[in-house]
Amino acid sequence: MDVKLYNIVAIVNEGYSDWVMELAKFKGARGGTIIPANGSVTADAMKLYGIGIHPEKEIVLILVNEDLVNGILELLYDKLGSQSEAMGIFFTLPVAHASENLLEQYIEKKEE
Repeated sequence: MDVKLYNIVAIVNEGYSDWVMELAKFKGARGGTIIPANGSVTADAMKLYGIGIHPEKEIVLILVNEDLVNGILELLYDKLGSQSEAMGIFFTLPVAHASENLLEQYIEKKEE
């Protein structure tokens, strides 16, 4: 069976990764990985975009079936996007290859 998986990448200010996971799970995701990170930007970029930069970030990686991507992204944009304190940036990456044991989990989930 052909399974199309996507990795949703959420980059948010520190302290908002749990919200990302709550919203994603509400829309059908099963879990994710949270990675602490530091943002960097030049003073010129801050002036150009008119934003303050919160250097402590969290990156959340969420692997989902293709049919869940749009619902999760729309909710994340709405609740935790650039107009919120989370200052979220969200995008997806297609998963070209995955281990067989991982793919089996998503095939079983889809068929249930």
